[in-house]
Amino acid sequence: MFLENTVNHKEQFGWIEVICGSMFSGKTEELIRRLKRAQFAKQKVEIFKPAVDVRYDEDMVVSHDANEIRSTPVPAAANIPILADGCDVVGIDEAQFFDDEIVRICNDLANKGIRVIVAGLDMDFKGNPFGPMPNLMATAEYVTKVHAVCTKTGNLAQYSYRKALSDDLVLLGEVDEYEPLSRAAYYKCMQREKIRQMKVKDAEEIDSKDENPNV
Repeated sequence: MFLENTVNHKEQFGWIEVICGSMFSGKTEELIRRLKRAQFAKQKVEIFKPAVDVRYDEDMVVSHDANEIRSTPVPAAANIPILADGCDVVGIDEAQFFDDEIVRICNDLANKGIRVIVAGLDMDFKGNPFGPMPNLMATAEYVTKVHAVCTKTGNLAQYSYRKALSDDLVLLGEVDEYEPLSRAAYYKCMQREKIRQMKVKDAEEIDSKDENPNV
């Protein structure tokens, strides 16, 4: 379990914590836990999330287990510094949906003595590093990687496999669109997907030749 850093009031400086992992791994749950602890300690806390995330509630950060905390949706990372003025702790959920400016902003806030807690997906559905998350992890003092449970094997899951037929990088969804998979299960699913796409392509080429026999 993560425990807060000891604050040296003589030379107080902020820091960055990153909570990352796949979907259904408990990232938002852990973010809410840390933020509520800060609130119990009578610290001034502000929470932000990208305005695009309206899955549960427009004005709340909500975990898959229905734990929630009031937040401020912002259209861009550039809106955060003004709204975070005078805070002791800043929480940011779904950080992967922000632009790269979020990295500089988090570091600027930390340099002003603010504790910054960021949660987000470390990989997209293709298994690639997601948005600004790699740079946030690189500049953070503390990185916590949480894992879901693979729906195929029961092992630790680190991949967010997309079941929905869409190639859009950003596709908000829940259990109908995504499932957490282990490395082995994810690899097998991706291999099956490649084979399926090859069969579809071959079928389309055959249909095209039938329609245009002289081509």
